[in-house]
Amino acid sequence: MAARSKPADATEVDTFLATLDHPAKALVVELRRVVLGADARIGDGIKWNSPSYRTTEYFATTNLRSKQGIGLILHFGAKKNAISTTGVDIPDPAGLLRWLAKDRATVEFRDAAALAAAAPALQALLREWIPHLI
Repeated sequence: MAARSKPADATEVDTFLATLDHPAKALVVELRRVVLGADARIGDGIKWNSPSYRTTEYFATTNLRSKQGIGLILHFGAKKNAISTTGVDIPDPAGLLRWLAKDRATVEFRDAAALAAAAPALQALLREWIPHLI
């Protein structure tokens, strides 16, 4: 993964994580590292009371409410757009995505080993997702 400088609001995420009381906190921190390492254009912030990721706008949010582990909810922006009607074809050879709607999917990780095993495929998936952001 390429080294990257922290975006201006990384302090907000660092502060959030420093005070986070969650059984999968280490997994949240590792997921952040994996997502930010996927593409230098990805930045992060706190949105929806959770670490969230953006390029020009937010497209992914850490799901801290999973019953086991954590998840990453992927979408194509907060506003409805053409993708919400038509959908989009995102290559997912590892079968990580569980589609919730035509414009929203989730990826779940039960533990650090599952995230480590899926990290390269998740990063490839994110690189496929980003060009579709409006």
